[in-house]
Amino acid sequence: MRQVRDIITTILIALIVFAILQVTVGSFKVYGQSMVPTVENGDYILVNKLSYILGNPHRGEIVIFHHPQNSKNDLIKRIIGLPGDTVEIKDGKLFVNDIELQEEYILEPPKYKYHQSEIPPDHYLVLGDNRNNSADSHNGWTVPRENIVGKAWLNYWPISNWAVIKHDAPGLANK
Repeated sequence: MRQVRDIITTILIALIVFAILQVTVGSFKVYGQSMVPTVENGDYILVNKLSYILGNPHRGEIVIFHHPQNSKNDLIKRIIGLPGDTVEIKDGKLFVNDIELQEEYILEPPKYKYHQSEIPPDHYLVLGDNRNNSADSHNGWTVPRENIVGKAWLNYWPISNWAVIKHDAPGLANK
């Protein structure tokens, strides 16, 4: 009888641990080159789902979200514009609230324009680090808060790319 109780207890503990992990941590495979050089096509990322249950996303954080135009498609991008911000891209430079930002993490400056626009309440403007090869908010959409799944946390596969993901916020450009 004691062995049966021990087996049932072990199974219950395993189910509880499994449920907690499913709610707080997820896995995501990167498809495409939009976040190069930060993460690469084929990388596997652990996602912290708990971080945005307890707080809101911040500028510079890399997030996994459901595409606002196709909720079956999850993407990974960097948050650039927060609700209420005005964002503009011109002459290869990013401006948030009329302040030029310096982005050390991008592959190369954008070769496109994004006309100044205000980010709606409870929405975020997201861009890939590979600005010129990314289907992101410069195409005219923003991400509703409820579409954000979690914060990218750890690049765990392939082993050669293993790293804790850096969430660099853009800095002010030197004038």
